[in-house]
Amino acid sequence: MKPLIHKTLNFRVLAHDRPHVDRADGGHIIILPKVRVKDRTCLSPPLAKELMKLTMIVGEAMATALNRCGIDVGRINYQDNGNWGVFKPEGPYLHIHLYGCAKSAKIQKYGEALHLPQRHTGFYNLFEPLNDGDIAEIRNEIERLFLTAKYQSF
Repeated sequence: MKPLIHKTLNFRVLAHDRPHVDRADGGHIIILPKVRVKDRTCLSPPLAKELMKLTMIVGEAMATALNRCGIDVGRINYQDNGNWGVFKPEGPYLHIHLYGCAKSAKIQKYGEALHLPQRHTGFYNLFEPLNDGDIAEIRNEIERLFLTAKYQSF
């Protein structure tokens, strides 16, 4: 089960329980619509605007909070892939991955493209997810950012 970090009327923000990026390398968060959507072209303009605002807030919160937790995140990568769903009967669906990029990363190295092989390869098996303390820090920072002038005017 992916731990809930935040939710809005239309989206959920989750800490990935089987991350593509180890906690020490920067961590992994997913933003999902509450209703299954094939891809971003199927979003209404208000939903697209809400998703964009949410990705900005969550990315900023993730970087700030994880740095407070001792993970030297220098960048957040935002990805909307869906590649692994193309062969499933239900097909791919919209979800945004936020991958933290720690300057001291050992596996998913800072400044390099992410390596994202299929799950069955075992590549991710030992990756540590964000912990409860990380999630609490990110959650608190998201709440704080929603109240700032930058995001109130969005």
